[in-house]
Amino acid sequence: MPSRRTVLAATAGVTAGLAIGAETRAIPTAPTSPKPPTAPASPTTPTDDRPGDSTASPAPDQALRALISRMTLEEKVGQLFVSRAYGHSATDPDRADIDTNVRELGVRTPAELVAKYHLGGIIYFGWAHNTRDPHQIAALSNGLQKAALTRPRGLPLLISTDQEHGAVARIGRPATLLPGAMAIGAGGSAGDARQAALIAGAELRAMGIRQNYSPVADVNVNPANPVIGVRSFGSDPASVAELVAAETSGYRAAGVAATAKHFPGHGDTAVDSHFGFPVITHTRERWDTLDAVPFRAAIEAGADSVMTAHLLVPALDGSGDPATLSRPIVTGILREELGYDGLVVTDALDMAGVRQKYGDDRVPVLALRAGVDVLLNAPDLDLAWNAVLTAVRDGELTEARLDESILRMLRLKARLDLFDAPYVTRSGVDRVVGTPAHRAAADRIAERTTTLLVNEDRLLPLDRTTHPALLVVGADPASPSGTTGPPTTVLADALRAEGFRATALPTGLAPTPAAIERAVTAAGGADAVVVGTHNIPAGGAGSAQRTLVERLIATGKPVVAVAIRNPYDVARLPGVRAALATYSWTDVELRAAARVIAGRVRPRGRLPVPVPRTDAPGGVLYPRGHGLAY
Repeated sequence: MPSRRTVLAATAGVTAGLAIGAETRAIPTAPTSPKPPTAPASPTTPTDDRPGDSTASPAPDQALRALISRMTLEEKVGQLFVSRAYGHSATDPDRADIDTNVRELGVRTPAELVAKYHLGGIIYFGWAHNTRDPHQIAALSNGLQKAALTRPRGLPLLISTDQEHGAVARIGRPATLLPGAMAIGAGGSAGDARQAALIAGAELRAMGIRQNYSPVADVNVNPANPVIGVRSFGSDPASVAELVAAETSGYRAAGVAATAKHFPGHGDTAVDSHFGFPVITHTRERWDTLDAVPFRAAIEAGADSVMTAHLLVPALDGSGDPATLSRPIVTGILREELGYDGLVVTDALDMAGVRQKYGDDRVPVLALRAGVDVLLNAPDLDLAWNAVLTAVRDGELTEARLDESILRMLRLKARLDLFDAPYVTRSGVDRVVGTPAHRAAADRIAERTTTLLVNEDRLLPLDRTTHPALLVVGADPASPSGTTGPPTTVLADALRAEGFRATALPTGLAPTPAAIERAVTAAGGADAVVVGTHNIPAGGAGSAQRTLVERLIATGKPVVAVAIRNPYDVARLPGVRAALATYSWTDVELRAAARVIAGRVRPRGRLPVPVPRTDAPGGVLYPRGHGLAY
């Protein structure tokens, strides 16, 4: 086994030529030394890491345990935390981000945060101003790694984000944006799922991000689910399991940790755990045959991490505790029954679902007692960090318990080559991120997901000779990444590229009477109308979208409805002659829909969820698997 000095030299060493920008020019050249120890990702994963896996080879835990034995208690506690940090730069954030860091985290810069708390990782968010563009992200990653590695006994960071694609994307253009989970579910291709994850993972790794909180393994059986919905691959557990396993394989092949979430399953709730405390009323038998299936598949495929959910499942634990804090669920079921010994990470600890029963000082301690390894985004990091430290000093938690989780964290860091190659390069970003080949692959995958639900009198595809002038109206929700859209403009531009004269007229998520009148008037000069709908509710202000469509139909002009989020909108539009589902409103899916409308490609998607009737509770308007063609 290498000496402690040798291991640390190898851990901190990269040449100055690997640096990006001013933040990393001071990184010293390391002395020549043996490669640091690496470790297997998960006992459920074959040690050959599968063909094409770009991560390090397995090695004994002995050397990693030696690293742990030399850590101070404070360093051990820090390795358990992954936190947000504000700013585009590790050392020179904007003034507003400095102020926010001081107010929320007690430090000025992300680098200071890493050093003060000996953090195990950082999570990137757009709202924290971490993700302006690929080169900036790479420089931030390098600056953070430098802050971690130049400390005494420094260890590399595990930098993560939520890049699910579709409705949740923290990083936008010029990085490649791919169809989201339900769109992939509509395509039904495990090959496409794996390719999407391989592309996404390669681009994340090039920017210094080695862990993605994806794929979503929840089975969405509740059309009213306010937080999962199109983030899920669908409602059939076997289909969801196949696609979860395929994406897990793709991320692993790219050298990025995949995270199956949200255990034990968040697909049948009408409450968003960001704002409330959901309760899942499934029996144990139903959980076994529905919710558990994709997680078993993820574990079998070698998932590097599993994220817990902040919800109550009385059939699995009658204590009233959320799953994140439940030892019967985390240790009893996930660890012991499912045999998972990879990294278990909480969902964000600033969410309401985990904060209603216990205070912010108790939540991290109880999560560790339940069997969790990583504490994600504590609302008050100083409070949470000191609570864990105190729990160890007072005997509520043992150092041995911390060591178990730290070993899992270090195993994963080693498997991801973070000891050998923690830094990234500008040329690597240019070579990998947003390449023409990646963007073309995203377009091809999207074309296989667009779903034709209604096509009366074969209205589609539209003929440019009989319907040359198109009006595009509808909702323009905010871009998930802040770099795409607005949807009406994207659709109109894409239809113009297909030879139509298309005009965009946004009408909003809740069209006002004046906006509806403008759209109706404009429809008079068009040969057909394309209207984008976004989660039409049963009533209230949002039902004005339905009124808009009804008024447009009444003009006598052909109307094509495009559901740009949940596919359930079609059930609230009984008079529409043609209806499509794209499952998200990002550019790649909208461009594919335009090509389907124009007939350049044929619709091939199939509903991955049933669409319920609105006039008969319990009835199904379109079953899972429905999808028309031409």
